[in-house]
Amino acid sequence: MSTFPVPLTGTDNTLMWADEAGIEEAAIRQLRNVAHLPWTHGLRVMPDVHYGKGATVGSVIAMHQAVAPAAVGVDIGCGMTAVRTSLTPEELPDDLAGLRHGLERGVPVGNGQHRTHSRSIDRHHDLGRRFTEMSKAFDDLRVHDISRRFGSLEGKAIAQVGTLGGGNHFIELCSGDDGRVWVTLHSGSRGIGNKLALEHMEVAQSLTHNKGLVDRDLAVFLSHTPQMEAYLHDLWWAQSYALLNRDVMLASICDELRHRIPRIRFDEPIRCHHNYVAVETYDDLELIVTRKGAIRAGKGDMGVIPGSMGTGSYIVRGLGNEASFQSASHGAGRRMSRNEAKRRFTADDLAAQTAGIECRKDAGVVDEIPGAYKDIDDVISAQSDLVEVEARLQTLLCIKG
Repeated sequence: MSTFPVPLTGTDNTLMWADEAGIEEAAIRQLRNVAHLPWTHGLRVMPDVHYGKGATVGSVIAMHQAVAPAAVGVDIGCGMTAVRTSLTPEELPDDLAGLRHGLERGVPVGNGQHRTHSRSIDRHHDLGRRFTEMSKAFDDLRVHDISRRFGSLEGKAIAQVGTLGGGNHFIELCSGDDGRVWVTLHSGSRGIGNKLALEHMEVAQSLTHNKGLVDRDLAVFLSHTPQMEAYLHDLWWAQSYALLNRDVMLASICDELRHRIPRIRFDEPIRCHHNYVAVETYDDLELIVTRKGAIRAGKGDMGVIPGSMGTGSYIVRGLGNEASFQSASHGAGRRMSRNEAKRRFTADDLAAQTAGIECRKDAGVVDEIPGAYKDIDDVISAQSDLVEVEARLQTLLCIKG
């Protein structure tokens, strides 16, 4: 039986699936700041919680007639996709390095982008249609004076569709305890999502009702105002962009696997955002729910909860727990900052902690070392009343930016 949820001391609207003593003090302050906002109806804290900009990563915030852009995060629409293949691990090529390099040729990583646009967009009719609609809608974005603010960013946004980015974003091939090979990938709305988020946060901070906030990064937009309408308009676009980005990457990955292993087949993908906004009803109130580093776990909802570089992921099914606002964690969650990880670990440590996995093992990704993250098995155990496990995946190949 789970010992969670537990209340956050000093609040009457916050439930946590984490031990307060194990959360860094800076994150506890952020949680209390959010809980005490006049618009916050309820706050739910996931077991992967850690410090973020304005609001913690791993939090679900239900507000009444308001939304805080920092409670969504600057990578709007960031999330996961997973697809089960027909292959068993034994059917993969012996040379996973060659496969990794082939996948990287189709999906630019880090700061890389396509010369014009991904070739997968031309190969797949539905992706081409969505790409065209996304491109046409760019001019309708509501940030103030978009041409002056963004300049040539439209071309960059187009070229970045179907690209991975850096940081904790990844592509993996995994061996499932169901005997199948899985593809998983994690990415978001790239540079354009970040720009939109920061621009709207700046607008929110200028509004009179936000002047007295303890943390200016928690500035909110109020319902039925032009600023709120503009933010939500751009946010819905960025969430669609992020989903298209992952779908184009998935198409490229699957095309490369079909080229190398023609007999391969793919199940329907599992898709889930974990930095996003939704309008939902709890306690007979229509609320604006932001999940920052959290996934929706409604009854029967399929989700992906990844661990760290090299430790694999979980495929889960939501239990629809109303106490959590039908939510679950988005991953293992960091237990130390990137800078701390670089101080504490070396490339040799990374090689040791990813032994047997085909991946980068250099200083450029030491901040993503498994030791910098919480134990994914403990995180899953803490939310046994939120999700049930469908499959445990172990990483075989990992691509990082």
